[in-house]
Amino acid sequence: MDTDQHPHAGHHADDMSHLDHQGHMGGQMGSMGHGGHGDHVAMFRRLFWIMVLLAIPTVLCSNMFADLLGYSLPDAEWVRWVSPILGTVMYFWGGQPFLTGAVSEIRSRKPGMMLLIALALTMALISSWGSTLHVLGHDLDFWWELALLVVIMLLGHWIEMRSLAQTSSALDSLAALLPDEAEKVDGDRIVTVAPADLQVGDVVVVRPGASVPADGEVVDGSAHVDESMVTGESAAVRRSVGDRVVAGTVATDSGLRVRVTATGDDTTLAGIQQLVADAQSSSSRAQRLADRAAGWLFWYAVGAGVLTAIVWTLLGHPDEAVVRTITVLVIACPHALGLAIPLVVSIATERAARAGVLIKDRLALETMRTVNTVLFDKTGTLTRGEPAVTEIEPAAGWSQDDVLALAAGAEADSEHPLAKAIVHTAQQHDLRVPPATDFSSEPATGVRANVGGRIVEVGGPALLEAHEAQELPVAQQWRDEGAIILHVLADGEVIAALRLADEIRPESRQAVDALHARGIQVVMITGDASAVANAVGKELGIDRVYAQVRPEDKAHRVAELQQEGRTVAMVGDGVNDAPALAQADVGIAIGAGTDVAIASAGVILASSDPRSVLSVIELSHATYRKMQQNLWWAAGYNLIAVPLAAGVLAPVGFVLPMSVGAILMSASTVIVALNAQLLRRVDLDPARLAART
Repeated sequence: MDTDQHPHAGHHADDMSHLDHQGHMGGQMGSMGHGGHGDHVAMFRRLFWIMVLLAIPTVLCSNMFADLLGYSLPDAEWVRWVSPILGTVMYFWGGQPFLTGAVSEIRSRKPGMMLLIALALTMALISSWGSTLHVLGHDLDFWWELALLVVIMLLGHWIEMRSLAQTSSALDSLAALLPDEAEKVDGDRIVTVAPADLQVGDVVVVRPGASVPADGEVVDGSAHVDESMVTGESAAVRRSVGDRVVAGTVATDSGLRVRVTATGDDTTLAGIQQLVADAQSSSSRAQRLADRAAGWLFWYAVGAGVLTAIVWTLLGHPDEAVVRTITVLVIACPHALGLAIPLVVSIATERAARAGVLIKDRLALETMRTVNTVLFDKTGTLTRGEPAVTEIEPAAGWSQDDVLALAAGAEADSEHPLAKAIVHTAQQHDLRVPPATDFSSEPATGVRANVGGRIVEVGGPALLEAHEAQELPVAQQWRDEGAIILHVLADGEVIAALRLADEIRPESRQAVDALHARGIQVVMITGDASAVANAVGKELGIDRVYAQVRPEDKAHRVAELQQEGRTVAMVGDGVNDAPALAQADVGIAIGAGTDVAIASAGVILASSDPRSVLSVIELSHATYRKMQQNLWWAAGYNLIAVPLAAGVLAPVGFVLPMSVGAILMSASTVIVALNAQLLRRVDLDPARLAART
């Protein structure tokens, strides 16, 4: 803001310029849209229950299962063929997703879990038919194990698909925020149209309790608007003429008329949806590690299977070699490992979106836990980016309320930001502002009006010179702090000095204190004069202040911090800070409600609350913990279970049955999924996080 061009131009120093989920269904399911998740949930649910119905007679009519439980099967010939026929149907029907997935893995030359499942099923089918046709021994009748394997695998994938579908619910809930219809003003009529048919410039009516159909500017009315879907803050915000509103927000107590400024893909809501979708499909370092681990596990399993077959055969137990090899291949399926990372990050992305934190780059989320320096841009981030009356010094015989009311009356007809700040402060104090007449404004001097029978003037040094008046003693101190100083005169007499400055957000001090409590250094960077920057830095307790830095030089300051060995998160408004956001280890754009499509930031805060940085840090640590837990469980389970499946404890009389191996493998998948779901309980409320420290 250039106050030198305003009638109040005075002596001042403040410029005040302003988430690739690698699907576990091979190529056929590798990149599913959000609708695809729901389709596959229904498919696996239906297929699972059909296979359960087929598995019951298959298992009950299996000779090996009957021997295991000690009951006798009827002597009828048809009973002998129930398990082979139904088992074969289950192999080709229930096993079809795994068989086609295996083909996709072979074609892509990326062997993984689907190939292992298909191999285990195929070996069970061949050995069971060999037993049924008396080509192989009776103890290789694995129809019941095949049926159990198909059912358990389908159950695991059903749970996985359902979990992945739940991670997309943030997008679904965002889309559901838009109303089905909009009321457009058409001359003297109000017509109902679809939101998609609105155009920029249209005026729409938003009734109490209704959602705003498109981004726009309020042209009539005033209402409290629930913006929690954008900001993550539960308290409704007052919006009146001239204020911007966002599609999907709700007018809670009264109606508005809004002129449309953006529609369709250009709206804030559409931008948020795209950011969440991008984050959920992005690939992070941890995801790539899990993918590599799954590939390694394939070769580990195949090697273990081959070795098992060779050893048991050499020991003179060829039948047991088949059983042990099949069990090894079942146990080693990297289902849980492949699910460990994508599910955690997808849930973390959704959880963040619901808290007003939009994760655009998963790698940024992972890096945030290692950040030891947070660099804040001042204007618009730690401060509101607009002037506010911060102090009032009345002359002898005058009260603060009296002089503020007179100044607000004189400034009531002015459109200048300083004038609006004075009027707004009077409104905050619930003062009765006397009506003004004979308003006039003179550049570089100030304003003049008749307020309640007094000639009231408000202006800077030129106004005092014109009246040959002296400024109040406190003015020099304020000037040293870089503040804007205005004096109020009544009938030619100085009655008060007003201190105006870029208002510091009340949450900023809490954010700085909370970061310090976590051992994180806080740095501030600004293009403002040193006096202004140092005053803000001192008030907030900031460790280091960079002042008078041009936007193009901010990235160099970030690089300097990185050269000191620091991991830097840069927090800015995403406009002048783009190079610095890109240079930082983690770029965080604040205030996504007004600029959601910021390409240079990896994390976007829908709220303008600087304490939201704590939410990102908390989520990063929680996500990393879940990644570690899931990776250790999935990988550790396989490393221990495979040797047991191979029969290393056979000398002491323990061999792991294939059915138990299948149950344990699917149980590990369920455990990984349930552990990831615990991320939904992480508290990301910035106020509570700040208070906690």
